[in-house]
This record gives sequence, structure tokens and C-alpha cells, in this order.
Amino acid sequence: MSRIVNNFKRKEVRKELRKNQTPQEVVLWSRLRNNQTKQKWKRQVSIGPYIADFYCSKKLLVIEVDGSHHLDEKEYDEDREKYFLDLGITTLRFWNNEINTNIDGVLKIIMEKLEIQPHPSLLLKGEGVDSHSSSPTRRGVGGEVTPSSCIFP
Repeated sequence: MSRIVNNFKRKEVRKELRKNQTPQEVVLWSRLRNNQTKQKWKRQVSIGPYIADFYCSKKLLVIEVDGSHHLDEKEYDEDREKYFLDLGITTLRFWNNEINTNIDGVLKIIMEKLEIQPHPSLLLKGEGVDSHSSSPTRRGVGGEVTPSSCIFP
């Protein structure tokens, strides 16, 4: 059985992505690293065929920092979120401008999510999903919750 998280075949790609982080990824990483959220985070982690910007394995939480190119990649992003969700992994997405203009609000949302995310051993198939839908949800800095199909305006 092949490795799902940090497959050795993707190691060079992950290293290259870590060397070439966006300014917003650098800012967020500076606030996630060194146990500042009381959780261990890894950056540029391969999970199956995808690479997540940030991943907390203890809480099964992925954080993605999106630039404008994601406006053209809606279907790819939806497929990726569904893949993660099938593994019990929740995805939080933030736009670059959210990181630039409201990093404290972004961190507040992350901390709230970390408090309610179950430990992986407690996670049953289907948990971690909005009770009214089978699709993952996203909380933006404004606090609104939207189905993943509505992530991009």
C-alpha cells in the first residue's frame, strides 16, 4: 500500500514549493509555526495526489491560501476538497487579501476550528461535515459559513 501523506515521490515538489512560498504563505506560516496555535503544523504536505499549503495531522485540518488563479480552478479545488473530506480532513480556505488585511481575523477562525475539530481517532466516516449538507464548509474572515460550492464569488 502506498503512502497517502507525504509520498516520497512528491518530495522534490514539496521542497520546491517550500522554497517558493507566496508572501501570504510566509506570513501565515510565521503565525502557525513553533506551536503558536498549540498544534503542530506542516507546510506543503502531499496528501494523495494533492499538496496542501498547511496541514495539522492531529486535527485533520488543511489550510489553503488562495490567490486570484484559484478563480479559474474551481473544479480542481472542489475535487481536492472532496478528496480530503473523504479522508476525514477539513479544509479552510483564505484569500491572499484576507491574510494581507486581517491576519488576526484569519487566526481567530483557525483557532476556533482547532477547538472544535475532533481528534482523528474520534472521527467517524461522515463527521466533520456540515449537518445540513454532505459538502465541506468554509468560514471566511467575515464569519460567514458557505458551502464549498460557493467558495468563490
